[in-house]
Amino acid sequence: MKRICVFCGSSAGNRPEYRSAAEELGSLVVQRSIGIVYGGGNIGLMGVLADSVLRAKGEVVGVIPEHLMSREIGHQGLTKLHIVHSMHERKALMADLSDAFIAMPGGFGTLEEFCEVLTWAQLGLHAKPCGILNVLDYYTPLLVMFDHAVREQFLKPENRRLVLARESACELVEALEEWQPVKVEKWLDRETR
Repeated sequence: MKRICVFCGSSAGNRPEYRSAAEELGSLVVQRSIGIVYGGGNIGLMGVLADSVLRAKGEVVGVIPEHLMSREIGHQGLTKLHIVHSMHERKALMADLSDAFIAMPGGFGTLEEFCEVLTWAQLGLHAKPCGILNVLDYYTPLLVMFDHAVREQFLKPENRRLVLARESACELVEALEEWQPVKVEKWLDRETR
């Protein structure tokens, strides 16, 4: 695993544990010789993560759309900063540059980006592991929703297993490294139309 894409907030949240988790993840990936791909911002958890990796002399690749350069304050100290035209380009390039995905606490953007790469995995567009760093149970309601979707038969159990969720950065990175792709031959049951 060369690089992990991390989706996280342009805000640091209201608890110090979110910031600590970003710093811990940053240090951990450098120890394992893994680079980070992220949204390119210099603020919030994005900035904390990037700065943590850079302090440890690791690789940080940012991808930011032109229209967010001033809003998210594009980080100028990265290994590489790609400035793209649109959010669609941003997500595609981040996915292309990465071998795995992690969602840390964040808002709509974080959820949307993670759920999109998760959907791509479900559709077989990539076979890269997708993980959630569930700091202080931040994502527990989302994981409960995924389980509810399985019970209501909107999500196959095999596809639910595409989401790896752990409470510590170390456990999550290990789970990503050990993950084996889930192969679902038929995700749509044509007989129940």
